[in-house]
Amino acid sequence: MQIYDGIISDRGSKYAVSGGACGSEAEAKAFVKELCRKKKFAKATHNTWGVVLPDGMPLKNDDGESGAGMVILRMLEREGVTGQIVVVTRWYGGKHLGGDRFRHVQDAVRYYLDRL
Repeated sequence: MQIYDGIISDRGSKYAVSGGACGSEAEAKAFVKELCRKKKFAKATHNTWGVVLPDGMPLKNDDGESGAGMVILRMLEREGVTGQIVVVTRWYGGKHLGGDRFRHVQDAVRYYLDRL
């Protein structure tokens, strides 16, 4: 499990990105569960994630951040990355970010993919 914490900060909201190998839906759920064992991540507002399984099946979860899982999934598909779950975590800072939140999700995923 790779965790890159504090990579983006905007109007009080903070972002982290995590990821690792993932071969099934059960592994994806176990990965997020393991991440949330860390108190800081358990208290996050959103832990959105996406993965393209090795068999090509796409999975995503917005965790209340509507559309964010699809942003992650599209980036993974575009890059041809399979078998890697990517989780973008957001701690809400009190101010709405509007469309900027999607740019931050993209930037977080790019940060992770650049370090694969």
